[in-house]
Amino acid sequence: MTAAGLPDFFRFNLWANQRLLDACSTLTDEQLDMTATGTYGSIRDTLIHLFAAEEGYAGHFTGTPPTPRLDDFTTYPSFDELRRRVQMSGTELIAIAEHGDVNQIFHLDGGTYEAPAIIVLIQAMNHGDDHRSQICTLLSLQGIVPPDIDAWSYNDAQH
Repeated sequence: MTAAGLPDFFRFNLWANQRLLDACSTLTDEQLDMTATGTYGSIRDTLIHLFAAEEGYAGHFTGTPPTPRLDDFTTYPSFDELRRRVQMSGTELIAIAEHGDVNQIFHLDGGTYEAPAIIVLIQAMNHGDDHRSQICTLLSLQGIVPPDIDAWSYNDAQH
């Protein structure tokens, strides 16, 4: 059983990730490597962390996490590769939200943590919002106007 409206949250999530990638793809290495206290790390590291986690969340449902994992790359992937992978995991999360069983129980962290599927999906949304916000903060601290990735901007983009 799926929750009504849940796919819309993941359509928004994919859109926001794509907008953020577009904004970050024009940055210099120095700008991508900027960090500040209170954030996950640099913009570059936060993008990898965010998108690797989303692939992992989708992988819990599909049983097939991507190989190699984004956080296992030895060099920073291209923005084209990041876009491809964001599109893939985002589309998977939308399909899961549309057709997945949100009551399914997952045994995570090597079986030491039990959580219903809906909690994994909530975590995916919360995690994405948190790290996108951190990246927008890092952009602002550099005098770069971050992309509008709120629900109002999403609504405007859809209409």
